[in-house]
Amino acid sequence: MLRNFILLFLALHVFSCKDSQATLTHIDGKQIPITDSIKSDPAIVEYVAPFKARIDAEMSAVLAYAPQSLSKNDGPFNTALGNMMADAVLELSNPVFEKRTGNTIDAVLLNHGGIRSTLNAGDVTMRTAFDLMPFENSVVVVELTSDKVNEMFEYLKSGKAHPIAGMQISIDDDNNLVKATINGEPVKDGQTYFIATNDYLQQGGDGMTFFSDPVSMEVLDYKIRSILVDYFKTQDTIAPVRDNRFTKE
Repeated sequence: MLRNFILLFLALHVFSCKDSQATLTHIDGKQIPITDSIKSDPAIVEYVAPFKARIDAEMSAVLAYAPQSLSKNDGPFNTALGNMMADAVLELSNPVFEKRTGNTIDAVLLNHGGIRSTLNAGDVTMRTAFDLMPFENSVVVVELTSDKVNEMFEYLKSGKAHPIAGMQISIDDDNNLVKATINGEPVKDGQTYFIATNDYLQQGGDGMTFFSDPVSMEVLDYKIRSILVDYFKTQDTIAPVRDNRFTKE
């Protein structure tokens, strides 16, 4: 008897809850600005202090030296800073890609806007890498048809100093392509090419839609920022130069 009563009570409770369920109709919110006027909590500051000290020490560790400052705006078609970043991606990503696939990277294309800071003269630290590349972008290698590679060159002929490596471009005064090669050779019809870029561009970022439908794609799980850190560790002096990889005749 008691058992039946309990079951009846639970059934009535369930049905009554279903009938009385509230419906969200409105949400109010307000912006709370985070400014220096907000006082810090001493207890939190004390708790965070040892972690902050450790991170600061790691970020300030000297990895290399730069005799002069480098900016992504130092040249109209290619810059020493952009060349360094593209070359670093090619140099350090290629062994990973080759080990996994048995293929080699033909060229690299990054984006000018992805460089977020100058590389200042003096000590080059881990913080330098974070300043240059604060995003979580990782390297992906896409296999492109010759048609897609030609689309890439058509995109690049506008003259923006996007970091490139493994390819050479020359344009005339009207921004028409005069020369466009990969590994020193013109693009061959029917051939595919392995181009390293970042995941943002592979998804069509900056209008680079030629990357979005590749023949194949390999995600290296290697962040651009980590590549910079590893590259800096192998260099005593950071002194890249502008060259002829992208020129106007």
